[in-house]
Amino acid sequence: MVRAGVVEHPSEWPFCGYNEIQERRNKNVLIDYEKLRKLLGFESYDRVITYHKRWVDDYLGNGKNIRDEKWTRSIAVGSKGFVDRVKSILGVLALGRKSIEAGESYQLREPSIPYGAHFGVKKGDIGPKNTYFWDAKL
Repeated sequence: MVRAGVVEHPSEWPFCGYNEIQERRNKNVLIDYEKLRKLLGFESYDRVITYHKRWVDDYLGNGKNIRDEKWTRSIAVGSKGFVDRVKSILGVLALGRKSIEAGESYQLREPSIPYGAHFGVKKGDIGPKNTYFWDAKL
């Protein structure tokens, strides 16, 4: 919503994870704070809060506030093991999705197929061939 110009800072948008990372919840928790701390390699969650705030502020201040398709078009992003685990958990819902190597990480993505590719659509006007006259006599 920052890129869209709706808010100036993610803290102003109540539906993103920024505020939950910055202010730990006790109810309706969506983030495993301890797991996040361990994944980031910090000794305390207070360090996560400090660095997270710094990372976001640096990103917003660097003038490169652009969409990164790695995050916006992928179902999962991370190590090969993580992406394969997510794909396994999804089961049949992951059929047709590809694990793509992208630099130092992997992404689980849906194939890009143009809309209408399966319908054999032909451009043209609806003409008299599409007309059926009802027998008005009842």
